[in-house]
Amino acid sequence: MLNSLSERLQFENFSTTESSSINNANELCSSDTYDAVIVDGDMELEDMVVPMIVITRQPNIDSAVDALRHGAIDYLTMPIDMNRLLTTLRTIGNEEHTHLRPRASRHSPRRTNCATQPIIGESEAINHVRNMIERVAPSDARVLVLGENGTGKELVARWLHHHSLRAEAPFVEVNCAAIPAELIESELFGHEKGSFTSAVKQRKGKFELADGGTLFMDEIGDMSLSAQAKVLRALQENKITRVGGDKDISVDVRVVAATNKNIREEIRQGHFREDLYHRLSVIEIDVPPLRERRSDIALLVEYFIKEICSRHNITTKCIDHKAIDMLTTRPWTGNIRELHNVVERLIILSDESITAENVEKYCHA
Repeated sequence: MLNSLSERLQFENFSTTESSSINNANELCSSDTYDAVIVDGDMELEDMVVPMIVITRQPNIDSAVDALRHGAIDYLTMPIDMNRLLTTLRTIGNEEHTHLRPRASRHSPRRTNCATQPIIGESEAINHVRNMIERVAPSDARVLVLGENGTGKELVARWLHHHSLRAEAPFVEVNCAAIPAELIESELFGHEKGSFTSAVKQRKGKFELADGGTLFMDEIGDMSLSAQAKVLRALQENKITRVGGDKDISVDVRVVAATNKNIREEIRQGHFREDLYHRLSVIEIDVPPLRERRSDIALLVEYFIKEICSRHNITTKCIDHKAIDMLTTRPWTGNIRELHNVVERLIILSDESITAENVEKYCHA
């Protein structure tokens, strides 16, 4: 398996080194520059100095949690899904969000930070989302991401961008619900100096700023009908006009939109244009609520513990099985966002480890 995997990666123009033990791999990483380590999950894992991808013959929740605890950025099962492995390798990047590419030289500067947060989970529901991203991202097809608040719609949009051919171009986001109706057109299309009272200088809008890249329009179901009409024109003609201007500006933008509303019901009630919906929803991706992927909660908790402890510069805390069981049965109406907040509260208020008593005391129903 070691030789076969190495040969396949070399065929994909990656440079590889083989090692039969984790200790030896760590020694190699300390004296050379590597971008990732692929590890047999059936070995006794330890923390690695570079991003680690774990492959196992016998997947289970405990081994997946152990892999994440030791810093794994992905957890794969045999037989290996090579498309997913290659995708993970290519999305390991540096702080500037560049990507790991097959390279001729092994002695380039080490790049150890992920370009964006990983999509955590091995449930059927989240694997379907992950597979949809891998299929759709390389195209320029517009995508409508549907799901409740806190399910991770923005994360899906970011992965669509990072897996696309536009990955080196801008990813620009705009929350349509957070901008007053009278300002949304200026925010999206920009304005000319003097076009309204506070327009003291010319300003580019989100469409221009995203030229060549991806524009993520979050909560698009809250956009006014007048703004919807102008967005429709921009999508149809690939042109925009700044507020107060009369000049058409060509833009090359892939739009990924998201909403937590029942968009078909919004159309029926006359709150959303049906023609715009059909322009935006070439592909639809439904992000499942946390209650429909409870088997992923343990993995998410372990990931959040590591991320939050690192951010607060404190020693990583353990969590016992009873506490995990209690968290798994909660309703999670706020989905992953609520889970993250609860884990952060538990880390701050608990002692050396997080117990079932902590969950009962500090987690409100």
